[in-house]
Amino acid sequence: MATQAPPYRPVLPGFPPDDPAHGHGGSTIAVTMRYAPLAFLLGLYTPVLEIDGQGVPATWGRVATAVTLGQHHVHVHVPYLMPSRIGTAETTVLAVAGRTVELEYRAPLLSFLRGNLGVPPQRYPGLVAAVALLVLAVALLLCGCVGLVLSATA
Repeated sequence: MATQAPPYRPVLPGFPPDDPAHGHGGSTIAVTMRYAPLAFLLGLYTPVLEIDGQGVPATWGRVATAVTLGQHHVHVHVPYLMPSRIGTAETTVLAVAGRTVELEYRAPLLSFLRGNLGVPPQRYPGLVAAVALLVLAVALLLCGCVGLVLSATA
């Protein structure tokens, strides 16, 4: 007696696990957009999400959009003062019937870096450099305070 193998279901960025909520008709692209607590000022700005060049209403957090089947270009950036766009990131995904393509966008901690967009989990770009700059600033502040105290007591 022959055993029938289960249907082939690739689990890749373009082929996420089955989403029974959508049945077999459509597909969804869901992008979770985050910024690091150190970059809290980014919370004042609304990220821009574009799918195939068309703007999608977006906020920080998870944004799900129904799309047609096939290949789609996803672009995310944060509008800012100087430069006008920070954290630009883009990728191409394949929407398959009845499935949700899950993506995660992480805004950078330094404005001249690109963002990360892809299959979760993603890392915050520039985290090590931002923490090093913060430690340097605190060390300089402490040295200045110690210098003031020592000069006042002398």
